[in-house]
Amino acid sequence: MTAEPFASKFLAFDSDAASADFRLKAVVNLVLLGILTGLLGLALFLDQQGWGWLAVLGLLGLAGWWGWPLWIGAGRSLWQQLCTWPRSLWMGVALSLAGVGGIALSGVFSRLGSLSWEAIGALGEVFGATGQILIAILAAYIAWRQYIISRDLTIQQNIITQQQTIDAYFEGISGLVLAPDGQLDDWPLERSIAAGRTAALLNGVDRFGKAKILRFLSTANLLSPLRRDEHLGRPILDGKGGYQRDRLHGIRVINLGRMLEGADLHGTQLRAVDLSEASLEGANLRDCDLSHANLCGANLCCADLRGADLHRALLFVGSLETASPAQPGQKPDFKTGAYTGAIVAGADFRHTRRLSPEQRAYLTAWGARLSPELHPQAL
Repeated sequence: MTAEPFASKFLAFDSDAASADFRLKAVVNLVLLGILTGLLGLALFLDQQGWGWLAVLGLLGLAGWWGWPLWIGAGRSLWQQLCTWPRSLWMGVALSLAGVGGIALSGVFSRLGSLSWEAIGALGEVFGATGQILIAILAAYIAWRQYIISRDLTIQQNIITQQQTIDAYFEGISGLVLAPDGQLDDWPLERSIAAGRTAALLNGVDRFGKAKILRFLSTANLLSPLRRDEHLGRPILDGKGGYQRDRLHGIRVINLGRMLEGADLHGTQLRAVDLSEASLEGANLRDCDLSHANLCGANLCCADLRGADLHRALLFVGSLETASPAQPGQKPDFKTGAYTGAIVAGADFRHTRRLSPEQRAYLTAWGARLSPELHPQAL
């Protein structure tokens, strides 16, 4: 007999013995569990509480014996958790136990037993109704928050869409201007198309979009009257990197006309924008920055300019004594200032900022509403 068959037979005998041991333990456990379960069932059937408690204790003992590794592991984990508790948590546990003990010793629990069940039921109904009301309030709050989030997302999407539309407009106008036979040449049809695009876009954007468009057009000299060659219609250079302006006979690339009547532009940045001869009747220009803006010949009738910044804004040309507002059918005289000024009758200029004495005198003379001037002696 060789060593190898002997070892294999020994290992097989060992595994058979271990398997038999497991089977014996399973049988013993099953018998013990069956005895205690039967005892518990008999106690419940015969209404014997003593036998029942004995069976319960026996089952608890079996659970503790069979699961002692688990109980030891759980105890160690609990101990580790207790070792990491801060003092504030221990304080909370102590206060809770003290509160429960104080309530129990005060006899509150015993008094609860003497309460009427009808009163307790009514109190439960009140609590239930209160809970339903709170749930309804919570649902309304969640719906309101969803509306707010949806509204904010819609506003953001509208802002993005508006900016994309304005960018496309800028590219289109730039293409007309920079083309070989472009917008700056004397092509009335192209100017009409550009004016139509501008009018449509100004009606479809908010006040900040309107201000962006006006700043772009003014900075690109598309709102200013340019002197042109009488034969070719091309604008004439001024020798300083720009174009010559002709306020009397010049042609504007885009004539704003009545595009801004009643427009809401409050709180926008219109610094140095050329709004000459544009109609701003009834427009809301409150708190606008109109410093260095050109308002000569602009129709500001019934416009609201309260709080606007008019630092060095051009309201008229020439001297204060001879300047007067523009009038339809009257040719402006840019030497004396007659019929060159802004139409300010009925316009509200109260609380305007950085208003010069000449501007105040012109506005007062031609029917604008102004705040009372505070003299240093009155301060």
